[in-house]
Amino acid sequence: MHWLDIMSRFWPHCAAGFDLLACLLASSHTLLHKRDNRAVTIWIGVIWTLPALGPLLYLALGVNRIRRHAVKLGVHKTRSRPVPENLGEPEHDGAEHLKHIAAVVNRVTTQPLTAGNKIEPLVNGDEAFPAMLAAIDAAKKSVTLVSYIFDNDASGRKFVDALERAVKRGLAVRVLVDAAGTRYSFPPITWKLRAANIPFGKFLPTSILTPWRVATINLRNHRKSLIVDGEIAFTGGMNLRHGNMLAEKPAQPVQDLHFRVTGPVVTELQEAFANDWAFTTDEILDDETWFPDSETRFLRAEYPNAGDIIARVIPDGPDADFENARWTLLAALAEAQTSVKILTPYFLPDTALITALNLAALRGVRVDIILPEKNNLPFVHWASRSLWWQVLERGCKIWLTPPPFDHSKLMIVDNHWVLLGSANWDARSLRLNFELNVECYSREFAAQMESLIEKKISAAREVTLAEADGRSVPEKLRDATARLFSPFL
Repeated sequence: MHWLDIMSRFWPHCAAGFDLLACLLASSHTLLHKRDNRAVTIWIGVIWTLPALGPLLYLALGVNRIRRHAVKLGVHKTRSRPVPENLGEPEHDGAEHLKHIAAVVNRVTTQPLTAGNKIEPLVNGDEAFPAMLAAIDAAKKSVTLVSYIFDNDASGRKFVDALERAVKRGLAVRVLVDAAGTRYSFPPITWKLRAANIPFGKFLPTSILTPWRVATINLRNHRKSLIVDGEIAFTGGMNLRHGNMLAEKPAQPVQDLHFRVTGPVVTELQEAFANDWAFTTDEILDDETWFPDSETRFLRAEYPNAGDIIARVIPDGPDADFENARWTLLAALAEAQTSVKILTPYFLPDTALITALNLAALRGVRVDIILPEKNNLPFVHWASRSLWWQVLERGCKIWLTPPPFDHSKLMIVDNHWVLLGSANWDARSLRLNFELNVECYSREFAAQMESLIEKKISAAREVTLAEADGRSVPEKLRDATARLFSPFL
């Protein structure tokens, strides 16, 4: 018998055996490593109903936990920071209970609270981009920049030009862009960065030429920060794209918030960048170029930009920082006594967060959730709508803001505690993405942010439980079907 005849006879049996083994291994991994029962059920269904393809999909999209070798190297401890003696705890009148939030975050992250910070909101790219570009042009030693989306458009090219000028002045410049985020424009901004001789790295690049990276294809570096000379930082939720320049009436306008930061918390932002950079490129950034001697700088009264905000960076990701942001949200909701305000573009909370929101409302806390009326991702909007009744029926309030689409992210508790940064209220941010948030304790800063949110609410319309329940059957079916995929959106 010819060997081809032998192969043709036994190959189907071998293939079936491989499929069965792959399904068993993938299912076992799902049962052992997935914490969300819904995700376990969906993945096992996909694995067994799509032989061969199902296990591959799980490998590509379901295996979301990695341990970065930068963490193994201890890069997240690149610098021994001085902690101000006057750090203390949040002790202002009526805010003693917020110490419990600080205590929880102390246990879930390695970063300490720091006093003496100043944080200034920058609304839309109209305020943020000129300030960031001016800071790059004024830099004396170093510039580090990370962004999820860095578009090759009018605004993106301005940043490339500013970074190129910094390089030509002899400054140390490092730029980190997410591999998936570079695909939002073509040609990608990396072409411009390379042509301008700007040192850059792509976070978790994947292609058909790197099949061994398939397990990280669903992970994103969603962090956004710009740090100049290790002393001034910009962070928040704003991507580098021209749509944020609302005054110039772009084709796809996007509202957003960013923040200018000075004080010791800048060092923590730089450490987060250094960790990501080391993971991506194996280069360690740990000298005075990136971390100026702050032994006395931030403790001296004459430091010109010192503020009175107590703050810390909360890195989050599917590695050593897993669920830091989620634990922070749960702690804040548990301690809220009077009010909770949540501003987010994507609202797909898991069961625990929904329960925490409802418990806060049932305790008499006013819970306001501000979402965009028209989302840039319709599928995510449908999935979110299917959840609204679960918080509305217990007394939470949902407000929908008019276009343009609002990408801002903010949370305020009891007119004192503020969480800002890159994370959304969805599984992608809280379980898959690498995120960067900052918690702040300051009545003055919280009042400033309250004013901004109240302005948005005044222009929004409230969603009632009757409206949520009154959707047509086809709409409910569409929304519920979209919600099935919420662990992956």
